[in-house]
Amino acid sequence: MIYKTIVQNILTYGSEVWQILNRELNRILATEMDVLRRPAQKSRLERIKNETIKEIMGVKDDSYIIDVIEQKRLIWYEDTNRMSDKRLSELIMEWIPEERR
Repeated sequence: MIYKTIVQNILTYGSEVWQILNRELNRILATEMDVLRRPAQKSRLERIKNETIKEIMGVKDDSYIIDVIEQKRLIWYEDTNRMSDKRLSELIMEWIPEERR
């Protein structure tokens, strides 16, 4: 319960507009597992699989943090599309840079 209400919200704050590269994706997943390992009192040196840690913490059936981020992005995109064309977020979403640096 605490995982969904606190940890997921902290890890995904503002994720609607993030541009996530593989490096950041790996950091998010590593942070998620670190947060789950600490209360379970299981070290990475014990070589326990991530799925096992999630089972111990009772979040096995919960969606992965990346799925939560994708869902938030889709909701934000739908909300932005419903806005009028003159709103700042709509203009930013459709903006294309003129040239590369």
